[in-house]
Amino acid sequence: MKGNLLIICGHYKGIDERIRKQFVTMEISIGDYVLSGGELAAAVLVDSIGRLIPGVLSDETSALTDSFQDNLLAPPVYTRPANFRGAEVPAILLQGDPKKVEEWRYEQSVERTKERRPDLLKD
Repeated sequence: MKGNLLIICGHYKGIDERIRKQFVTMEISIGDYVLSGGELAAAVLVDSIGRLIPGVLSDETSALTDSFQDNLLAPPVYTRPANFRGAEVPAILLQGDPKKVEEWRYEQSVERTKERRPDLLKD
């Protein structure tokens, strides 16, 4: 099903309550903090929804390892070079064994989630 999405961005204290009551069908919070306007929150919403549209991501399977898949944060990411100012890429990632890499990534996701967002593991 395709439909339209209209995002109303309040500024400072919000939007007129009469508009909210007559036209707003859903309110979405992007976190427990206050911004001076809704424009940044709208951009976050548009970006996160856009990722779900087929063809937006060049590799749609990459989204399966994003944070919050299976209630876990994403594992650390490493790029080239293998040694950056003395900091090495973990050896397991350079060995070429996909099964071991996947196990390492899962373990790292669990550890990262325990450290940063243990609330995601409660259930």
